[in-house]
Amino acid sequence: MQQQPIAIAVPRKESNTVPMLIIGALFFIFGFVTWANGTLIPYLKIACELTTSEAMLVTFAFYISYAVMAFPSSWVLRKTGFKKGMMLGLILMAIGALIFIPAANSRTYSVFLLGLFVIGTGLALLQTACNPYVTILGPIESAAQRISIMGICNKGAGAIAPLIMGAIMLDNADALQAKLLTLDAAGRAAELDTLASKVIVPYILIAVVLLLLAAFIHFSSLAEIKAEGEDDSVESSNVVNRASIFEYTYLWLGFIALFLYVGVEVLAGDTIQLYGNSLGISLDTAKHFTTYTMLGMLAGYLFGIVAIPKYISQSTALKFSAVAGILFSLGAIFTSGTTSVFFIAILGLANALVWPAIWPLAINGLGKFTKAASALLVVGIAGGALLPKLWASLGEYAGLQQAYWIMVPCYLFILYYAITGHKAGLKK
Repeated sequence: MQQQPIAIAVPRKESNTVPMLIIGALFFIFGFVTWANGTLIPYLKIACELTTSEAMLVTFAFYISYAVMAFPSSWVLRKTGFKKGMMLGLILMAIGALIFIPAANSRTYSVFLLGLFVIGTGLALLQTACNPYVTILGPIESAAQRISIMGICNKGAGAIAPLIMGAIMLDNADALQAKLLTLDAAGRAAELDTLASKVIVPYILIAVVLLLLAAFIHFSSLAEIKAEGEDDSVESSNVVNRASIFEYTYLWLGFIALFLYVGVEVLAGDTIQLYGNSLGISLDTAKHFTTYTMLGMLAGYLFGIVAIPKYISQSTALKFSAVAGILFSLGAIFTSGTTSVFFIAILGLANALVWPAIWPLAINGLGKFTKAASALLVVGIAGGALLPKLWASLGEYAGLQQAYWIMVPCYLFILYYAITGHKAGLKK
């Protein structure tokens, strides 16, 4: 079925270069802060003396904020508009980063989790603003291409974050773990306090960058745009008019697909360090594994920029991604050692085009419901909270490798959405 185009409320002659650069900078921040979690998990596991399941609360606290805050974020955006909403999101993220200071000084895990939740709250507001903004900044047929460009900014930062944060927080981690076994309680506490303090300077710098970016956006010329039909006073033939958001079946199926996708994306990026370490690979080596996953995603995004929509459609890209995800998941389960870790890393390649493809397919033709639908899809990011926690719980009983079976049905549903689900209820 041919996709219906979405127009924008700013003149076509205006260049989209400046808005794309600004949003690209925001996506870079998203990526750095988000994928630093892959290093925070093993770091906090040592510093706060946690089990694997407890350590995975890092992803839970971070991503569950999307479920809590997405619809309030939609309300905020209706009041503030995209530009002021982005500024507020950055300020909230800066506050969350600064909470890491008392968390580290007291070495209190719950305070770390609070900081992560506040950062996630700011990100929920930013994601609710930025994703639809990029989607409706041009024709719907090329939305996946624009989102892929944003993905390069996001995952480029995601590749850098584990290298920087790992070098700071997990430097000589294996030697430290061995040393801790030889110390008495007082000596152990002193070493762990020193380890916990390593997180302070990086997160102060993150907070400063976030506040500077908020100030930059305040003085920028970033325009307000709307999806065609979003203004109730304007009639449009390109909008699938319905009385309620609940009547858009393809949107709700897209929400489920996005929920499952974010879960498997976080599994590939944030659990790979713990998984590699569980196989006997040293943390000094495993701390770089998240970067490999991000490099796989970067390769996928580059392909999307070149191929969509010139050579393949968004739905076709989604089909190939889902099939690759199934095959790579099975590869991780049925192989061993570094080969199994390789298959987890290469899931980044399979995952890259899923988000860029699902988002425009799910909000196509929603008109005045675009912001509410965007908030719904942002709730789907909570999949990153629940699936990794489920993986960790299953891993404690069946082993971390066998726990990766939960990814297979997720990719199967994404494949269904790519083939049939995105068309369900699109036209009456």
